[in-house]
Amino acid sequence: MPLPFPPKPRRSALWLVAAVMVVAGAAVLTAVTARSDEPVTDSVGIIDGAAVAVTGPMRIDVSHGLPRTVLRSGSDVIVKSGTARLDLTDGGTISICGPAHFSVLRVGNQLTLALDTGTIHLSIEHGPAVTVYTPLLQIQPIAIGDGPQDALVGFDTTGAMCVRAYRGAVRLEQQLTSQNIVVPQSSDILLVNGQLDGLRSGGDRCACDPELTKYSPPPHLEVVPPATPTEEANAKPLGSGEIVSPLPLDKPAAKEGPIYKILVPPLIYNANAEVQPEVDTSQIVVLRSVRVRPTLIFQGRVEGDSAATDPPVAVPTPPRPAAANPPKPSAKSNNPASNSVVDRVVHFVRKLWSRGS
Repeated sequence: MPLPFPPKPRRSALWLVAAVMVVAGAAVLTAVTARSDEPVTDSVGIIDGAAVAVTGPMRIDVSHGLPRTVLRSGSDVIVKSGTARLDLTDGGTISICGPAHFSVLRVGNQLTLALDTGTIHLSIEHGPAVTVYTPLLQIQPIAIGDGPQDALVGFDTTGAMCVRAYRGAVRLEQQLTSQNIVVPQSSDILLVNGQLDGLRSGGDRCACDPELTKYSPPPHLEVVPPATPTEEANAKPLGSGEIVSPLPLDKPAAKEGPIYKILVPPLIYNANAEVQPEVDTSQIVVLRSVRVRPTLIFQGRVEGDSAATDPPVAVPTPPRPAAANPPKPSAKSNNPASNSVVDRVVHFVRKLWSRGS
């Protein structure tokens, strides 16, 4: 059967078809590449925290040299301890106080948080509509007029749920019975076992301050390259430098308090005995050792006049008792001439002088 086209026109048609296919493939690749460069529409926000674990859809962005974790729809977040902060893409912040576990899901302008444990604090002025799901309740902040939404939802240590409306109201709906209530602004309630019938005052049992979850970037460390050795340093042989003596270590201060030491007799184990002997408490000795302070000795001299010493005081002697019969003085003891030879001579001269006169 003859071909409808001659050989040369047929070859030209084949080249034309191949060129069209190449152009179409390039257009498809360009479209795919352009689509991959577009921003992801299911991103929830950037989360920062000291002990945060994220599983599921997420990505890491680098801003000013610092990595940031971007949550996407379907991410599962665990705050092991401390606090964390979630800056929403469409505006607003969510503070998380751990230990906490929640999941996020975004559909258009609707953001859903499935809270299992922990406490979250919503602060949204002009952002997405947020709904919080717990195992038994559905919680939705309500703006009054065009005002902001500021609410707290969490669980305390006993498992009771706290709901607090700072600005705006909060709607609570029981998922099993569809019973719902509205918590007015500046109100604080406590729910036990997720029942709306037994509402109580919360009494500030749950707390999560947004100021504590603000992100503070780590300090920027500047890497300084080591100084290049000079020609003089290279010319010196090894070991020709100065020896720097190490700094003396400060000795620990001696403890001035008493030191107690307890001496307990060794334990005795007898494999043949059914009941092991008890420790004899009378043999326990308590030793108390103390440090004796040294005697203070002052060295120096005393200047100035010394204090005058008082004269000795004479102690009066008691009088002796008089004798009952005092002895009579003898004539020899009363005569002064009989005392010595000189007295006798003087007495003799006086007698001669009295006779001559």
